[in-house]
Amino acid sequence: MQLKEALEHKINNKTKPLGSLGLLETLALQVGTIQQTLTPAICKPTIVVFAADHGIAVTNLVNPFPQAVTAQMVLNFLQKGAAINVFTQQNNIDLFIVNAGVKYDFTSVQHPCFINAPINNNGTNNYLEQDAMLLEDARNAIAKGREIVQSISAVGCNSIGFGEMGIGNTSSAALIMSYYLQQPINACVGKGTGVNDEQLLQKINTLELVAAKYQLATTALNAEELLAKIGGYEIAMMVGAYLAAAENNMVILVDGFIATASLLIALAINANVKHNCIFSHCSNEQGHQKMLHHLQVQPLLQLHLRLGEGTGAALAFPLVQNAVAMLNQMASFESAGVSNK
Repeated sequence: MQLKEALEHKINNKTKPLGSLGLLETLALQVGTIQQTLTPAICKPTIVVFAADHGIAVTNLVNPFPQAVTAQMVLNFLQKGAAINVFTQQNNIDLFIVNAGVKYDFTSVQHPCFINAPINNNGTNNYLEQDAMLLEDARNAIAKGREIVQSISAVGCNSIGFGEMGIGNTSSAALIMSYYLQQPINACVGKGTGVNDEQLLQKINTLELVAAKYQLATTALNAEELLAKIGGYEIAMMVGAYLAAAENNMVILVDGFIATASLLIALAINANVKHNCIFSHCSNEQGHQKMLHHLQVQPLLQLHLRLGEGTGAALAFPLVQNAVAMLNQMASFESAGVSNK
């Protein structure tokens, strides 16, 4: 009997009506398949939040909050004051915060959960005027993301989720989505962390100018080239993180709009990454819903989230743990002496 068939047999013979645990059964099958075992385990679940600044944010054309909020929120993460801190602590999930390229001097910050690894201390360039980053910097960011996840895997973590922080990064995510899904900008842009209707129109108009500048609708770009033109350092690091997580056979919990846009880039490099991905939730961003449809996946939660930080992934981790517990601990009809007729 093949492993998948053996897992299905094990799940179907638990003391319950066939299929009655719904998506938990699907989760148990997926985790067992990823780990290639009938007795999977979730070990040292971890969320990594990548933070970076975006040059476009300085213009105030696409974001309701000033660029300085990126650094302020990183410090808030380190002081355990953010939503992601609450959810990871509540669910016993390890948390790491990575400075991928925040416009702030963190050299004096000493914290066991902080990884200070900026590719550029000023964040990206304003891509209305020039490429967001050098091609070499895009490659270095991907490599650093790989390295960070490799080190986390090496200490026994087999299940990981990624979050982000970066004022203006929903704009990069919308441009990435537009490129890979071949959708117009207005179908990809949402209100992010809270723009009003007038600001939303301005955001769409601005990003349409960017898409036209780089001819995104007609130009063939590889993953690194696309990142160099309109990406962010936190997005590029997340791409490398996805790749390393899949290479290390980790269970990957995918968060919201920006995390899923980053995944599109990772999939352009290695389509097999998707097999390790569990899609934690469907956010309130119209673009996220369309990306999930494009990927033909079903998210676990529908909570109208639009915060980022990896919060959706943190909330979904207990569901994955319960699915694995069901597979390992629930009695079978035979062991419990219950008839399945």
